[in-house]
Order: sequence, then structure tokens, then C-alpha cells
Amino acid sequence: MLRTELSNPKVSTEHLAKLAYVYVRQSSLKQVMQHSESTELQYHLVERAVKLGWPRERVEVIDDDQGKSGASASERQGFQFLLAEIGLGRVGLALSFDASRLARNSSDWYQLLELCSVFGTLFSDSERVYDPGLYTDRMLLGLSGMMSEAELHQLRRRLHSGAWNKAQCGELRLALP
Repeated sequence: MLRTELSNPKVSTEHLAKLAYVYVRQSSLKQVMQHSESTELQYHLVERAVKLGWPRERVEVIDDDQGKSGASASERQGFQFLLAEIGLGRVGLALSFDASRLARNSSDWYQLLELCSVFGTLFSDSERVYDPGLYTDRMLLGLSGMMSEAELHQLRRRLHSGAWNKAQCGELRLALP
């Protein structure tokens, strides 16, 4: 097998025989509209999959969850589709810019990691390739998922504190129902 500049010893012919899926998500429609650079960076993960050995025609993009929060998988059909494809054994590599794009809660994140481990699916972020079946990779991915969940908590706390502060100063304006 020819090795490319980004090839990784974790990528086997069995992985390359399956599809690579790139998951693209922004949390809100406002972010989709105002932060197009982030979306473009996520779409560029297709090139990462190609450099890892996947033919471009075997790299699929899932962008159905644009403008939806990662706090829960219940309303994200793209994430549910990715889980189903992994469970059917069709995915050799799942790519996401970082853990927060896939899940902002531990239950969704660990469900994804468990499925990847059971069905031999690799996971890649913007920096490296992980094998959730390997202890050290799973530990790093677990930490990444915990940080993503904690980050969401911190964002909510900051927003709530800002609104509370405005309310105390008499400056909070809310639309009537």
C-alpha cells in the first residue's frame, strides 16, 4: 500500500474498504451564517480523509445538523445516521473537527466511542487518528468528550450570569411572549 504524508499505521486495508464520514455541525443558525470559516474548516476534513488513503468518492459528508446544538442527539438526524452506519459496519473512519461537533454530553459521546470500538471504526479530529479500541486512544477521546461537556456548562453559566447581571442593573430586555 502506498503511504501518503498523513498516512497512519492505525489505518488498515479493512478500514479503507469501508467509507469515511465527515461530520459537520455548527450549534446555531447564527453561527452558520456568521462563522463560515469554521464550517469551511470542517468541510476540509474531506481532504484529510483523502490524504489518509480514502478515495474521494468514498468520503461522505454529513451536514444535516447545521444550526443544531450538540447538547443532545435526539434532534440531530445526521448524528443518528452516523451512529447507524457505524453500527452496520459501513464506516472505516469518522472525522469531526473536534469532539464538541459530535456531542456535548457524555452519553452520546461514549455511545459513539463504544460503537466505534465494537465495529472497528477509527475516529479522527483535525489533528490525529484514534482507535477507540485502544486503551490510550479511548482515554484521550474520553477526556476530550468530558472537556466538551464541561465547556458547554461553562458557556451556559456565563450566559446566565450575564443575563442576571443585566437584570440586577435594570438593563435586561426580553421580548413579550
